[in-house]
Amino acid sequence: MSQLNPAQTIIRVPTDIVWRTPQGAPPDSVEEAVLSGSETAAGQYLVLMKWHPGYWSAPHFYRTDRLCMVLSGVWWCNSGPDFDPAQAVAAPAGSFVHRVAGTPHYDGAHSDAAEPAVIAVTGIGPVEQTWVHPSEPPLRIF
Repeated sequence: MSQLNPAQTIIRVPTDIVWRTPQGAPPDSVEEAVLSGSETAAGQYLVLMKWHPGYWSAPHFYRTDRLCMVLSGVWWCNSGPDFDPAQAVAAPAGSFVHRVAGTPHYDGAHSDAAEPAVIAVTGIGPVEQTWVHPSEPPLRIF
């Protein structure tokens, strides 16, 4: 009988996943957990994002594509340079979202959500994020 080789198959159970609040974000707004690679280094990365109810990103875009899978909750997404969350589209758990490189978008979780939206995000780093309106706050409450 073969045994699992932890150097060949890496498993992290939920209690081993370390969540952190990005610098400058308020507590219980958005959290991320790096599962593989790094968004700041060359190569593929996989991160989990957790949007707590009521918090949204401001319009922004990335230099490279990002592929997203909603794992739990409902993630609300919209595209375009103008923040209008009332027009956002629901992406419930099980949904796939492809953020195309260079296209402005924003997303988050409605304030009346029963739970945070948890999203798995993968792409090729290093990530270069650009805010559409850099003089405005990067997080919004809605």
